[in-house]
Amino acid sequence: MHAHTRNAFTLVEILIVVVILGILAAIVVPRFVDAGQDAKIGAFVASLKTYADTCEYYNIKEGQYPGDGGSGAVPVGLESYLDVSEFESGTPLGGVWDTEYLDSGVSAAVGVHFFNSPNPGDTVMIRVDETFDDGDLSTGLFQKLAGDRYYYILAF
Repeated sequence: MHAHTRNAFTLVEILIVVVILGILAAIVVPRFVDAGQDAKIGAFVASLKTYADTCEYYNIKEGQYPGDGGSGAVPVGLESYLDVSEFESGTPLGGVWDTEYLDSGVSAAVGVHFFNSPNPGDTVMIRVDETFDDGDLSTGLFQKLAGDRYYYILAF
């Protein structure tokens, strides 16, 4: 009598493995997507804080905050305080860096203007706000000043 030996997987066994791999992929892939967004938010927050500190230093040295430089352009006089090419190359979240001076309801602010790229939206910017203060874009140090403008307030 010959013993029956199995040399291959059955179709059911292969389908079970494929389903398990699909479930694992559905769990793991979104975490990688979130990690990329988290990294961009972290880089944005670090750069914004650096530019805010630079503007504060400028205020101490010059006796006033930098002027309104226009979206994507370094304000006159601030060139020697930061890396111009880095400031003008845009933010990690898209959009361009911008300063406000005696405009938009604040005395001085530095932030991002999404006029030439997609706005990641309030949900993402609320996560940025939570690193600075209260998670409310209408109050505190980080605010939404217009539909496509989010700023760290230096002076009200």
